[in-house]
Amino acid sequence: MNQRRRAGGPVSARLPDFPWDKLTGYAATARAHPDGLVDLSVGTPVDPTPEVAQAALAAATDSPGYPVTIGLERTRQACLDWLERRHGVSGVPGLGLDAVIPSIGSKELVATLPMHLGVGAGDVVAYPELAYPTYEVGAALCGATGVATDSLTSFGPEAPALLWLNSPSNPTGRVLPPAHLRKVVEWCRERGTVLVSDECYIECSWEGERPVSVLHPDINGGSLDGILAVHSLSKRSNLAGYRCSFVAGDPALVGELLAVRKNLGLIMPGPMQHAMVAALDDDAHADEQHARYAARRASLRAALEGAGFRVDHSESSLYLWSTRVVDGVEQDCWETVAWLAERGILAAPGVFYGRAGARHVRVAFTATDERVAAAVARLAAG
Repeated sequence: MNQRRRAGGPVSARLPDFPWDKLTGYAATARAHPDGLVDLSVGTPVDPTPEVAQAALAAATDSPGYPVTIGLERTRQACLDWLERRHGVSGVPGLGLDAVIPSIGSKELVATLPMHLGVGAGDVVAYPELAYPTYEVGAALCGATGVATDSLTSFGPEAPALLWLNSPSNPTGRVLPPAHLRKVVEWCRERGTVLVSDECYIECSWEGERPVSVLHPDINGGSLDGILAVHSLSKRSNLAGYRCSFVAGDPALVGELLAVRKNLGLIMPGPMQHAMVAALDDDAHADEQHARYAARRASLRAALEGAGFRVDHSESSLYLWSTRVVDGVEQDCWETVAWLAERGILAAPGVFYGRAGARHVRVAFTATDERVAAAVARLAAG
């Protein structure tokens, strides 16, 4: 039987292994704990979806026609209103309805954005040294070279075609100061590099300097040229299951994305757009959720430090970037994952996010109050 040859081979061969598959054995160990598993390995929301979003979704279920790719006008306006009301993004020429596209979750957007902007073989996509793995996936998917670095001076005359920022950071929770953001904006513009800022944790801030969007005029000098920002409602509004996010910025770049997305049929469902509007327009539920996370973070951090862990950065995001220290020696991340699994707690090894994370684990505080309390008790017991 003749087999049809696939040009270029399977796409999956270009992609890195899915990291969470490596946690299967540790998850089994943790699940065997008499009091059950406390899963702190992923940042999955567990609290109820806000009632305002549920009600808006229910009211919009009669949706027989195709939505438009660019999204409803009221959805895009809600994004702009939220950016101005919550993050001071206003007075930037060009930041209007044609500078926003809602997307089907931020991961899809992050993974496909380089390809949709024409980045490909021979190009470089740069991202932080410790980073969300999907930046690397996006580079590999379009055949570009992915470079993990925090140093702009590491590039020679060939500047990257696209550079990712992530502030607040996943996994470290680090917040980049405004002066650094301005420096990166200027550097990218001088070299014609597209700057994309992943700001999905911008409302998950706990201490220190408040995160600032690259869309803010204090950062970009009142120009959106060459800049995009990605935002998500998954963490802020417990809408991970609704897949609600958006990209905003340079209208020319947004136009390029729109042209490609039209051809691919990448359209956020209409009912979800109505839920997104309701969630963005309502600050009360977001403030309540922020308070829940703050309490869980405080108790879990104290328990980790009491058990001999050091917590680095973690000023923002939904994670505690932690190193277990025994007799003054930092433990390897996999040793720490195993130690926690024996106590029924599952955490993510730092190497999932880059080689620089080999001595850290990422501990999420998105579990329920009861499960966080269980983890605290187990850590206290040693």
